[in-house]
Amino acid sequence: MITLGNLFDGIGGFPLAAVHNGIIPIWASEIESFPIEVTKIRFPDMLHVGDITKLKGEELPPVDIITGGSPCQDLSVAGTRAGLAGERSGLFMDQIRITKEMRYADARRGKADHLIRPRYFVWENVPGAFSSAGGEDFKAVLEETARIADSTISIPRPPGGVWKSAGCILGYEFTIAWRVLDAQYWGVPQRRKRIFLVADFGGRTAPKILFEQDSMFGDTEEI
Repeated sequence: MITLGNLFDGIGGFPLAAVHNGIIPIWASEIESFPIEVTKIRFPDMLHVGDITKLKGEELPPVDIITGGSPCQDLSVAGTRAGLAGERSGLFMDQIRITKEMRYADARRGKADHLIRPRYFVWENVPGAFSSAGGEDFKAVLEETARIADSTISIPRPPGGVWKSAGCILGYEFTIAWRVLDAQYWGVPQRRKRIFLVADFGGRTAPKILFEQDSMFGDTEEI
């Protein structure tokens, strides 16, 4: 059984994707009352753990995957562009902190490195993250994510300083991949581009997860 914990839950997008793929959503963090009521109906067995800033990873039920789409307003080209220094988009660092705390706690239980939870980390955000702070914010996202597995790592800017819409990092015992996906190819009647970043802290599956297709774009399975 693969389990999931979702931060910045909203109305449960990641938990919904999880259950359609045989993954069990265990807990979610959200502070707005209406979305919480929605997800209580849709996922009655999912625990609501409250404000992300008050959570401690070592006290949460350990899960295999931590997902989160941290607030995008400070990264979006339509916003003030305060970036990760902004009050809202800066909450990304709480996703990092909670993941580290949970992994440290699981490691203390004597788990082998590839079994420490969460093994997988997923982050979703707007493409404006590539250019925020002149590209430094996405560099920080990659470095902070990589440092969950390797605290010494430093990631250089790409040639020309401009981040591509897809890429991957192959670490010694971890992998990170990112890709821009557009919701119009998954049955949504609008263009809605988002960055999806996947980290595998126990192996090399992140590029496989994001880049290997099971079907053609637009060939969505009926549920």
